[in-house]
Amino acid sequence: MSTLISLTDRMLGYPGFAARCKALLHTLLQEVAVPLFGICCFLMVWSLAARHIQTSLGTFPGPAAVMEQAQNLVVEYKEEKQKAADFYTRQAERTAEKLAADPNYVVKVRSYTGKATFPQQIVTSLVTVLSGFAVALVLALPIGIAIGLNQTMNSMFNPLIQIFKPVSPLAWLPLVTLVVSAVYTSEDPAFSKSFINSMLTVALCSLWPMVINTAVGVASIPQDWVNVSRVLRLSWFNHVRKIVLPAAVPMIFTGMRLSLGVAWMVLIAAEMLAQNPGLGKFVWDEFQNGSSNSLGRIMVAVLTIGLIGFLLDRTMLQLQRWLSWDKASASR
Repeated sequence: MSTLISLTDRMLGYPGFAARCKALLHTLLQEVAVPLFGICCFLMVWSLAARHIQTSLGTFPGPAAVMEQAQNLVVEYKEEKQKAADFYTRQAERTAEKLAADPNYVVKVRSYTGKATFPQQIVTSLVTVLSGFAVALVLALPIGIAIGLNQTMNSMFNPLIQIFKPVSPLAWLPLVTLVVSAVYTSEDPAFSKSFINSMLTVALCSLWPMVINTAVGVASIPQDWVNVSRVLRLSWFNHVRKIVLPAAVPMIFTGMRLSLGVAWMVLIAAEMLAQNPGLGKFVWDEFQNGSSNSLGRIMVAVLTIGLIGFLLDRTMLQLQRWLSWDKASASR
């Protein structure tokens, strides 16, 4: 006990110890306590308001009802997983019996075709949005660099960017669907047409923030850096690789974060209309179902969509902190 008291006295007498404790307490309040308080206030307002909102399907679901439906979705996932396991077990048993009766029997493995569960639809949506984002990234970076380096190209492409940037995914999707139906005619396609439609719609809508921010970042390179490149007589490729890209990284990542957020929002509408499996189709199916549980399940999907969007943004922010030299631009 005396040792603990002595250690405490030494810590209190350590220069700056009180200031550090105060800073730590302020950080905990700002980063933990205040957000939790805001969430609690939101849940309270939601719970009180939900009781007074009547819809054609009943009372609007509050937090308790939404939590109940989330648990039901987990139960359904486990049940469907067990059904799939039983299906493959029975298939293996039948195959073994037929092979025992006829060693020349050609084995046919059939896939389980049960309904997609909520976690599976989450995975499908993530695959679709990341695929569309990757396509947009591959197109946006070269275009943005070229526009940022050349004023003539900037003048030429800027009107097109400003025209296509505000176009809704609801307008792009019919055009994409018609083009994919005409071009993607394989009898044994590697990907379904609905997936291609959703992915290309996401790519078209998320392309523009990356192009604009990349072009602005490239055009904003300090003139001194450009002069250094000229003194060193760097080739165009080395100039881009060693001067342009490192200098434009903060703006490029800003555009990537904006584009990823746009991609995630666009995906839900695209999945609804294209009927591609995913969270958008889940919301639409529940809306069409019209059962007493549909509102609660839709709210589960809404909260899931928001949470995943937040995690995607935080992931991109962390990647920016690792790769960018300007840590101040990756602070939020």
